[in-house]
Amino acid sequence: MSHSFSAFLLRLPGQPLLCAAVLLTLAVLLVNGWTDAPNAIAPAVVTGALPFRAATLLAAVCNLLGMLCVTSVRASVAETVYSIAVFGGGPRAALTALSAAMAAVVLWAAAAWRFGIPTSESHALVAGISGAAAALEGSFSCIRWENWARVLLGLLLSTVAGFGAGRLAGNSLNRLSLPPGPARLLQIPGAAAAAFFHGAQDGQKFLGIFLLAIALAQGRSDESTFLIPLWLMALCAAFMALGTLMGGEKIIDTVGREMISLTPREGLASDLACALCLAAATLLGFPVSTTHTRTAALLGAGSAGGAPPDWATAGRIALAWALTFPGCLALGWWTARLFLALWG
Repeated sequence: MSHSFSAFLLRLPGQPLLCAAVLLTLAVLLVNGWTDAPNAIAPAVVTGALPFRAATLLAAVCNLLGMLCVTSVRASVAETVYSIAVFGGGPRAALTALSAAMAAVVLWAAAAWRFGIPTSESHALVAGISGAAAALEGSFSCIRWENWARVLLGLLLSTVAGFGAGRLAGNSLNRLSLPPGPARLLQIPGAAAAAFFHGAQDGQKFLGIFLLAIALAQGRSDESTFLIPLWLMALCAAFMALGTLMGGEKIIDTVGREMISLTPREGLASDLACALCLAAATLLGFPVSTTHTRTAALLGAGSAGGAPPDWATAGRIALAWALTFPGCLALGWWTARLFLALWG
């Protein structure tokens, strides 16, 4: 699928529902950069490797570069999200339901941020889309379960592999007896790598939504080719970077201070584990939660030595994870029902 920027702009004034879907998708991108991206820089900020503002700027730049560089080579994550569910009923109803899904994700993410819980916008996204499509079709037969299997497999890999890689990296750095000074210095490229692959992984999901909205506006959703234009990658990357620059101190406090007491060595171990797992998942085409991967890596690195993690805080985060799929599925369903009643 290929679209020029000028053709896209010319289409918007005559299709208000496409315009609404685009604006809501950009809002979710902004929220993702605001609430998800801080996970990438949490260890570097907590251990003093970088001040908060410098860390957010680093994350914003690396998010942008990650989306542009990796998506240009492999866009399988975007393809999975693009085809997670079938939207029927014609362009008007389909775009209304898709807009409802995006509104549901914004509501869920804003509530999670309010309570400082690092929930997953990635899982909120696929659940919200699935719930909205099911509301439009009247059943769950529209869900492509083979793509959901990739999401669930990604969930398993991100948590298990993230924890295991974090523990392995933590044990390795402990055996090397890496002093705090060099470890803190190495956290800067470590945070940059984590942010780079956060942009590559999460950015592709929203590229898939953008292309789905354009296809639905044209009365179709199945594509034989899947080409993502450079202007769309730049637009999504810019909005994610802008969201990152907005901050996210509450999320950093939860994962980097309440859940675990980090030393520079443990922070570096979690950075390495997180970046490695996100890179592998992105290249394999698995849509994984960057939040789950980072949190699991932090717990793995923390369990390798030093002060033990606060498992009560970890449990509160895990509860939010468990509620994301059913919560956003239901929220997407009811929001779509409301939007369809008003504008469908």
